[in-house]
Amino acid sequence: MDSSDYQGGKAHGIRLQQQEKDLDEINSQFSTCGTYDDVEELDEKLVQYKQQFMRFDLDRSGDIDLFELKMMMEKLDQPKTHLEIKKMIAQVDTTNSGTITYSEFLVMMLGGKNSVLRMILLFEEKSRPKPKPTGIAKKKKVPTATLR
Repeated sequence: MDSSDYQGGKAHGIRLQQQEKDLDEINSQFSTCGTYDDVEELDEKLVQYKQQFMRFDLDRSGDIDLFELKMMMEKLDQPKTHLEIKKMIAQVDTTNSGTITYSEFLVMMLGGKNSVLRMILLFEEKSRPKPKPTGIAKKKKVPTATLR
């Protein structure tokens, strides 16, 4: 399939499924490589990071480019200049492609090196509201007051 075919519908669904499959494969490699065995709840974090990456990879190309990173920062209420975005990519980009691949994204999020992008994403993750309980509320006992 031509990756420049940006029509929606079925083609988009196929691209989305293929990207999810590719990212799951990378997650599997990270999970079994042994480098990140000391990371608590590694598998859960990998799933979470996959969803986060997919949310910001707008064109489903498999990497986050300058425009997508700029859009992501604006959505997180952290707008940055073009130069700041380039510096953020340079901190993470190990292949000098000018983009952030999923593997580079995972190394940034799981590794010890702090980048501006990592700090912002971790802050966004922690500030996200917790899901509220659904369903019928539990009965509460109301203390009765005795009058004399």
